[in-house]
Amino acid sequence: MNQDIVNQYQNEADIFRALSHPTRLFILQSIKKRSYSVSQLAEMVGIDISTMSKHLDLLKRYKLIKGTKERNTVYYQLTIPCLFDFIGCARKITGCPDECKKVQCSAKEI
Repeated sequence: MNQDIVNQYQNEADIFRALSHPTRLFILQSIKKRSYSVSQLAEMVGIDISTMSKHLDLLKRYKLIKGTKERNTVYYQLTIPCLFDFIGCARKITGCPDECKKVQCSAKEI
């Protein structure tokens, strides 16, 4: 495998790594339809602001979210709505019994 291919797959693997924490998935779901500040998100999750900031920084690093500053507050929003196509697929895989995978799954959509 040449280095260009390795780099491509590494970039894709990094995005999966960014999605690999329940708090970050909750953040993405929360900002799907509206923007929230770091303090609002921290309160919703029940963690301190510094921990929430680390989660947000990781999501920003991989361009899954962006922040918009209004006065002294940054509000975060989703940058790639198609992300939920994949998350919906993952829910079907995890929420659907083996027998159901042979036909169309009726697992709850996002």
